[in-house]
Amino acid sequence: MSGIKGKTALITGSTSGIGLGIAQSLADSGVNIIMNGFGDAEEIERNRSDLEGRGVKVIYNGADMTKPDEISAMLSQAQDEFGGVDILINNAGIQFVSPVDEFPDEKWNAIIAINLSAAFHTMKHAIPQMKKNGWGRVINICSAHGLVASPYKSAYVAAKHGIMGLTKSAALEVAQQNITVNAVCPGYVHTPLVDGQIDDTANSRGISREEVINDVILAAQWTKKFVDVKSVAGIVKFLCSDDAENITGAPITVDGGWTAA
Repeated sequence: MSGIKGKTALITGSTSGIGLGIAQSLADSGVNIIMNGFGDAEEIERNRSDLEGRGVKVIYNGADMTKPDEISAMLSQAQDEFGGVDILINNAGIQFVSPVDEFPDEKWNAIIAINLSAAFHTMKHAIPQMKKNGWGRVINICSAHGLVASPYKSAYVAAKHGIMGLTKSAALEVAQQNITVNAVCPGYVHTPLVDGQIDDTANSRGISREEVINDVILAAQWTKKFVDVKSVAGIVKFLCSDDAENITGAPITVDGGWTAA
């Protein structure tokens, strides 16, 4: 795709799910990849090798996104290996389902740290080099929950609403420096994170997995089907292109009509 071949993308939470799908899509367009996330070491290496087999350079950094020092070190490695990050995809996220009055403090703190604060720290370190290069793309993988709420997800909804505010504010700051900052807001994508939500919601509400999928999750999506990872990756790739240079500060929904209702 025009404008991105040879550039470098850091994708947090890219060892599985949406993040890995984005990494595959960008690698196919000639973008070097910095993988990040947790998981089985052999599987991570297989995925890294597969990405590199698409003709780009790929490295893995296992920075813990709750730790600002590790995030800073990861961006320093990006500077050393690639001369900085051209495309930053903040995708790492976790979830926990509980009534607000029973929500564990440690779960709240972890969700805010990974789903919101981590994006601030990566942007803080990546944007200065983007300014020097005169080009950059920041794409925060938000959620329909960045626009609307659901019960029992107070920390996640708070973090995703925060991501929307961070996206808009940063977009205005760098709007005249050929850097765009946008948020992609998927509905439910059948990833390991969502699979965990299905179990948690079933336990929280005392219903079956099938009832959660049909009556809780897909009830919000008018298409009545999960969003495909490739759909999210395709939107991300478009936002990286020259054609999207005037799209900034925007929530791009890929939610099966959820937020239209």
